[in-house]
Amino acid sequence: MVTNDKPRRDRIIAVDVMRGLVMIVMLLDHVRDMVHIEAHRFSPTDLAHTRPSLFFTRFVTHFCAPVFVLLAGVGAQRQLAAGMARPALSRFLLTRGLWLIFLELTAVRLGAFFSLDPHFIGFFQVIWVIGASMVLLAALIHLPPTAITIFGVAMIALHNLLDSVGPAAVAPGVATPLPVVLWMFVHRFGPIFTSGGRMAYLVYPLVPWVGVTAAGFGLGRIYDWEPARRRRFLLWLGAGAVVAFVGLRVVGVYGDPSPFVRQPTLIGNVMSFINVSKYPPSLDYLLITLGPALMGLAGLERLTRPARTLNALATLGRVPLFYYLLQWPYAHLAALALGAATGQPLVHLFLSPPDAFRLAHDFGFGLPVVYLVWLVGIPILYWPCRAYAEAKRHYRKWWMSYL
Repeated sequence: MVTNDKPRRDRIIAVDVMRGLVMIVMLLDHVRDMVHIEAHRFSPTDLAHTRPSLFFTRFVTHFCAPVFVLLAGVGAQRQLAAGMARPALSRFLLTRGLWLIFLELTAVRLGAFFSLDPHFIGFFQVIWVIGASMVLLAALIHLPPTAITIFGVAMIALHNLLDSVGPAAVAPGVATPLPVVLWMFVHRFGPIFTSGGRMAYLVYPLVPWVGVTAAGFGLGRIYDWEPARRRRFLLWLGAGAVVAFVGLRVVGVYGDPSPFVRQPTLIGNVMSFINVSKYPPSLDYLLITLGPALMGLAGLERLTRPARTLNALATLGRVPLFYYLLQWPYAHLAALALGAATGQPLVHLFLSPPDAFRLAHDFGFGLPVVYLVWLVGIPILYWPCRAYAEAKRHYRKWWMSYL
């Protein structure tokens, strides 16, 4: 058995901390999905029904997917910078991408629903789209780095031009024609039905997430720069994204299918201004999430000896997939335990959509319970993640790169 006590030189502490932070925030969102009594009654960003506490609980979790996907691209580039040959990296991205898609439709699905109902194919969520983006990046990395960056940035900036393009959607429950299915995987959100009555739910289409991954790959090259220059670049790039977001929201012509609408209160105006479209992600959504994240990376660049809390975040950031696979069953089991303790119906916790969502309308608890379950879950999930991170550091097994 090969062991190695030396820390990996290719790890970037700021990136690990940022990834760990958004992973903790992600847990809040999935606990809310499972535990909150209003989780399946209406969207928490529906201004006609929501309230500030619920809206901002949901809004803060908008940062998770864009940061995950961007940093997946950064991580791929750093493997290349660390000396991995381009053909080897291409093979790794291809195989790991296919593995992630498999996990999305098996382990993630089982953890989220505790059901293997054959009529439900699965959700195509963030793990699927990271996997698919890796598969495509396996081909893109053979292009010049500048071309990859231009491709990614162009897709992010221009993809909303596709909003009114493509075949028309069909009614729920009707078999989805193949052209519609293909277009949904490209740039549309919603359910897909087969002629045999099976259903899948396309949550994350390829566009613009492939572009975010490619842009992340281009961004990874800045980690070869001198630190002060890198911090300035990240700060200005992030600030520029936020300024662009504000400009687009004020003008209201392009960038999001849901424009800013004036509200009768100040907090209502704030909520409307930042109430951007995640499914599929609009340009405005990517600007207001990735912009602050880039500025956060600039701030984290100053870390030389992180405090204990930041070290804990970095530990989580080193094992993101392992954490992701654990947090779904934690949130699910927490809902099951709380429901059993309070005598609530539990059948929906063992069903697949759409029945799982329909029967969940009368189940759940208020936001204080959601936050309590979230806070309890952070240390519960941290300890197995820490153990696995230590194992990855000491035992360099090939299969650990896939988990």
